[in-house]
Amino acid sequence: MESLGFPLQEEAILQTLTLEVLKSNEIEGEILNAEQVRSSIARRLGIDIGALSPTDRHVEGVVEMLLDATQHFNQPLTEDRLFGWHASLFPTGRSGMYKITVGNWRDNETGPMQVVSGPLGRERVHFEAPSSERLPQEMAQFME
Repeated sequence: MESLGFPLQEEAILQTLTLEVLKSNEIEGEILNAEQVRSSIARRLGIDIGALSPTDRHVEGVVEMLLDATQHFNQPLTEDRLFGWHASLFPTGRSGMYKITVGNWRDNETGPMQVVSGPLGRERVHFEAPSSERLPQEMAQFME
């Protein structure tokens, strides 16, 4: 990277971060608009790419989280930082049509957190997370 000129360095960084956001979301089954992602990253890094595409708040949240994680990788992972990422990803407090807890650990108000597939009435549970009472100690151990 040092042997490249500054404009080529910027383009390489922009392209790498754009692909990281796009591919990370594809893993989750979510396809983002590549131009929106590129524009959001360029705007946040102060890179001039000409006309910027308008971006939706979901793309902005994903980019904000990724840039914090990649640019501040040497900072400790804390509860506050995780909650900030969560708030960036779900600024409305909803995931689709479902209201979710944002910026805090989940509770058991709506039952256990499960990964489920299948038609209504014949759902298949693939995973059930530990109870919410265990979350603070489990997450403290994870962050340590």
